[in-house]
Amino acid sequence: MSVMMGLRISVDRDSFEQMASNNSDRLVAVGERAKQHGAIHHAFYASHTGDEVLVVDEWPDADSFQKFFASSPEIPEFMAEAGARGEPQPVFWHELDTADKF
Repeated sequence: MSVMMGLRISVDRDSFEQMASNNSDRLVAVGERAKQHGAIHHAFYASHTGDEVLVVDEWPDADSFQKFFASSPEIPEFMAEAGARGEPQPVFWHELDTADKF
């Protein structure tokens, strides 16, 4: 069963979106490499207050993400360019099979 990975980044949404716009080709290239490492889904979300961005990925397992992340020096470069504060830590989530799931 796959895992969901959440990575919270303390960063201004507008600064992050500007960085993403300035680096769209590089972001796409990193995304393609993520797929080669097994990534199933990837998206960015901004907090309502605009001071945080959340990366939400789906991976076959946590190890696949860790290997990809460790081999992607561009990611810390993107975060630095966007003005990210602190060191984000990935959190992995496993889906629970409950009766109310839809």
